Amino acid sequence: MSDYVLVLYYSRHGKTADMAKYIARGIESQGLEARLRTVPEVSPDHEATQPAVPDSGAVYCSIDDLKHCQGLILGSPTRFGNMAAPLKYFIDTTSALWMTGALIDKPASVFTSTASMHGGQETTLMTMALPLLHHGMVFAGLPYSEAGLSTTTGGGTPYGASHVSGANGDLELSKEESNLCVAQGARVARLAKQLSKD
Repeated sequence: MSDYVLVLYYSRHGKTADMAKYIARGIESQGLEARLRTVPEVSPDHEATQPAVPDSGAVYCSIDDLKHCQGLILGSPTRFGNMAAPLKYFIDTTSALWMTGALIDKPASVFTSTASMHGGQETTLMTMALPLLHHGMVFAGLPYSEAGLSTTTGGGTPYGASHVSGANGDLELSKEESNLCVAQGARVARLAKQLSKD
């Protein structure tokens, strides 16, 4: 097993990607590599294709990236109270890992961003957790020992970090939101080290 936590996310306008970078800081504060990966767009046009390598940002995730991680933190903007289709499409291709139990007993966590305060953050986080539980992963949220959960006026839930980006997507992560992202990354990294001990 490699010494990295996979931060696998889809980001349309960059806010989920910003969150992933703060989560990576938390992972690396615990001495593990944070491996940032994304997924390509999907389209109802059956002839639409994506380049083999994205123009910018993280590279596309491979099944091997997922198979060999010590832990997984999954991120997506909210789409009608659920994860975005590109991330769901990728997750739906992981049945071979499910059949071999490759992700069993590895820690997992989730994060999201929405335009509005009540835009479906918690339902998105919970529905993102479902396939991770089916894979036998150990789900880790954010405990209330993180003070930001009680003081935030934007994002932040016990189910995972979140961000409110505003109607135009122009709100930057608040101090509480970014701190909760760092804390989430650190927690999953600590759990990854503990759970990987024989």
